[in-house]
Amino acid sequence: MTEGVQHRRAETAERYEVFHTDCLARDVVDHVTSRWGIWVLISLRSNSLRFYELRESIQGISEKMLAQTLRALVQDGLIWREVEPTTPPQVTYGLTEFGRDVGEPLKELFDRITRRLPPRDAE
Repeated sequence: MTEGVQHRRAETAERYEVFHTDCLARDVVDHVTSRWGIWVLISLRSNSLRFYELRESIQGISEKMLAQTLRALVQDGLIWREVEPTTPPQVTYGLTEFGRDVGEPLKELFDRITRRLPPRDAE
């Protein structure tokens, strides 16, 4: 099962008012740029991962914060969530088309930063 909300396309005549506090687009930007949101999107850029795999790939994140971040990103339509009816349930997450589109500049930013940093052994 895939969950998420639909979003108004940028091509529509009426744009979001991102400087208003009740703007949906502002909430999505807050979730993407949150302390952990950006790392979840970067972690999922290559392939889908289960909850525990995401937790292992993002060092320093607690289970509670990962669950909250995933819930927000699923609600925003950036990632999908699939539950396999096993005992215990196996939950897998991946990027939606919207998530890949939003995540691409983040990947680019991440790659630019890591290219510009001095080599690890030069520290």
